[in-house]
Amino acid sequence: MISREANFDGLIGSTHNYGGLSDGNLASASNAGLIASPKAAALQGLEKMKDMHEAGLWQGVLPPQQRPHLPTLRRAGFSGTNKEIYEAAWKQAPRLMKNCLSASSMWAANAATVSPSSDTVDGKLHLTPANLSTMLHRSIEHPQTQRALETAFPFASVHHALAEQSVFADEGAANHVRLCGARGDHGVELFVYGRAGYAVTRAGYPARQTLEASQAIARSHKLGGVRTVFALQSDAAINAGAFHNDVVCVGALQTLFYHELAFADTASMQADITKAADGLFIPNFVEVPLAEVPIEDAIKAYLFNSMLVQMPDNDRLTLIAPLETQENVATKTYCDKLVASNSPIGEVRYVDVRQSMRNGGGPACLRLRVSLTEKEWFEVNRGNKFSTKLYDGLKTWINSNYRDTLSPEDLRDPNLMEESFVALDELTRIMELGENFYPFQRI
Repeated sequence: MISREANFDGLIGSTHNYGGLSDGNLASASNAGLIASPKAAALQGLEKMKDMHEAGLWQGVLPPQQRPHLPTLRRAGFSGTNKEIYEAAWKQAPRLMKNCLSASSMWAANAATVSPSSDTVDGKLHLTPANLSTMLHRSIEHPQTQRALETAFPFASVHHALAEQSVFADEGAANHVRLCGARGDHGVELFVYGRAGYAVTRAGYPARQTLEASQAIARSHKLGGVRTVFALQSDAAINAGAFHNDVVCVGALQTLFYHELAFADTASMQADITKAADGLFIPNFVEVPLAEVPIEDAIKAYLFNSMLVQMPDNDRLTLIAPLETQENVATKTYCDKLVASNSPIGEVRYVDVRQSMRNGGGPACLRLRVSLTEKEWFEVNRGNKFSTKLYDGLKTWINSNYRDTLSPEDLRDPNLMEESFVALDELTRIMELGENFYPFQRI
């Protein structure tokens, strides 16, 4: 049976703004307070999806979440009409309000951890929404994420998020890599964590993923232990701004592409993966030396927060990187050298996702990778599958409903809420998401 990897990109929401809410995310912090362009951001993301679809890849779409998130404001003691809640929250709790307006669900790599049916004991696709408990603006996402995944993958086992507690802090697929010999074959799942859940809080930027969270997901997904690897991310990478492992590491098929400083113990990581892959495939480790690409350049240019994919009729892998990687001397020089060599990566394509880059995420952050059989792909909700018709509908929808610019002061306008809700109500019909998909539709 044919199996392929599909990329489900997060559609960027109409409240896209630069709130600087993510501690440890250098791009997010450095661009805080700038005027954002929600329409341009959403269109850039949509064009990336179109490019991947036209290249012959399976491409999906995940809808944005409701913002402002009124359920969080109500739980915080605000009451009255939607407008009354909106205005009162800005007066009494502006920092909370900023968190409730974040469009961070665009980062679909954090939506969930995914194990394909070829890896699981019960032969089913498993997805666990990330609780994202380290950051307030992200911790409110998982209930709607679960609903979105259940809608998109009605045949799958979609689990509840782990307990919202520091011991089980989970950031989803941004700290998870699956390697395999071929799509549809049994693979090796690599879980990367930043700290032990019961350990004393570390110095420096927060380590968002815990070992206990990764272990719990592996158990829930019925992976067994033989083909599962747990590896510790290095403090050097985290403190340099690699808030997720996918800022310094990406993998596809047999290849793991990572920075020299990505892991606390690179030799053990390699040995564990090689042992887990025994009898399945021979891993390819492509390590980028610190001497050639300083960690600061790798993170600033988002070299590793790129999509590593196999294009149809191409034996070598293709790296889909942001323009920032091309514009950075160190990363561009390395990419040119990589392509010219006999490495598993034979091509680098550059895409414009500047609006999302300024908020702290590149091409890889915008997508959730899901390996599917042809039968499973057929059973994916039709409205979540990218097509020319859906592209045209979404492009018209974005142009009709999104603002060209959004400043920090604009966020205080209650009309923004009304515009957002009207747009999302229309989107449920465009993407065939069913009735009462969003909280505001259920009131």
